[in-house]
Amino acid sequence: METQPKPTTNLNNICDDGDDGDDEDEIISFIIHEESHLLSQPQKSGLHRSRTAPAMADMAEIKQRASEIEKPKLESNSVVRQAFLLLLFYLSMGVVIYSFNRENFSGIETHPVADALYFCIVTMCTIGYGDIAPTAPFTKVFACFFVLIGFGFIDILLSGVVNYVLDLQENMILTSLINHKAKNYIYDAEKGRMRIRMKVGLALGVVILCIGTGTMILYFVEKLDWVDSVYLSVMSVTTVGYGDRAFKTMAGRLFAAAWLLVSTLAVARAFLYLAEARIDKRHRRITNWVLHREITVEDLLAADVNNNGFIRFVAFFLCFL
Repeated sequence: METQPKPTTNLNNICDDGDDGDDEDEIISFIIHEESHLLSQPQKSGLHRSRTAPAMADMAEIKQRASEIEKPKLESNSVVRQAFLLLLFYLSMGVVIYSFNRENFSGIETHPVADALYFCIVTMCTIGYGDIAPTAPFTKVFACFFVLIGFGFIDILLSGVVNYVLDLQENMILTSLINHKAKNYIYDAEKGRMRIRMKVGLALGVVILCIGTGTMILYFVEKLDWVDSVYLSVMSVTTVGYGDRAFKTMAGRLFAAAWLLVSTLAVARAFLYLAEARIDKRHRRITNWVLHREITVEDLLAADVNNNGFIRFVAFFLCFL
């Protein structure tokens, strides 16, 4: 059975037929009919319905990609070399000035080189025992420049060397703990570094080691009693240096030249780790408080940065992040 095609209406046919009043009504009805006909037809688009679910990301693959990202490189060995050369130049200059002006320095003399090295290290570490001090105007002016150069320049480089050595040691420890059972207690996988409590433990160990080493040398070499040995050792590594006790023998001063240079920087870094632990604990306490706190009306008003009574999603997200 054949279907008869529906008669089509054309605007030209409408305009050619009938009166003008009837033409207007027919034109309006024709436009409404065409619009409804177009809207009823399905619109074609370039989008297609997916019949499958999106693929889930493999977490193991994501972790592997994250581990393949290169970590920031440690400071170059040139920093260590540069610090060593400048320290050598600094100590050489101090030894030369002290050796040619021994009569312009007060204190007990043992050996010119040992006394000069001891004076340079005590000055650079800002301990200031006072057992060796300049007495002439020239040596006092030299001491002023010597302190400023040592404290403001050499110490910065030596701190960089300490950071380099500690970071290198941390990487070695973490590398050795890859398949160890105690890895979770030492390594923080979320932050990608050693746990704060592990750093604090190492810091306290360094402080005890430095104080213990100085105490033993002071007791057996400088012939001080145990109380004075511990007292002078603590006053030295903390750079207090009251001046009532000091190194007086040549062997003791040579030991102090190396011991003070290492222990003062190591102990300062140890106390920095302790401060970092306290700050980290405070941050975790604040984070837990923010995450478990209910949203108040004041929070919503604070998120309305434009003061128009509406909160955008970005502003809401940043406000409660």
